[in-house]
Amino acid sequence: QVQLVESGGGLVQTGGSLRLSCEDSGRTFTTYRLGWFRQPPGKEREFVASIGWTGGIIYGADSVKGRFTISRDNAKNTVYLQMNSLKPEDTAVYYCAAGRSLNPYIYDYWGQGTQVTVSS
Repeated sequence: QVQLVESGGGLVQTGGSLRLSCEDSGRTFTTYRLGWFRQPPGKEREFVASIGWTGGIIYGADSVKGRFTISRDNAKNTVYLQMNSLKPEDTAVYYCAAGRSLNPYIYDYWGQGTQVTVSS
């Protein structure tokens, strides 16, 4: 059973960096596709990035390309989202997800979310 727990969120100033982590406490996600989504205040959830179990990566909005990096460490059952040059519009609850679908936007398991707030 996949059980995802995010960490690493917090308050940061514009231009700062954060690294989000998401660990599978069930230790079963080695062959799952992993993704990060975010939900800004008052808006719908949006896709941020996805990484396949062999490492293939897809990023969502152009606004995060070049600033965010997704990676995974299968030995640690953990997926990461390194976020640099943060902007106030990156403020959101960030969720990690895991799934077996080949579709990078469809997932079976979700974490509880971690708040990221970027102050101007």
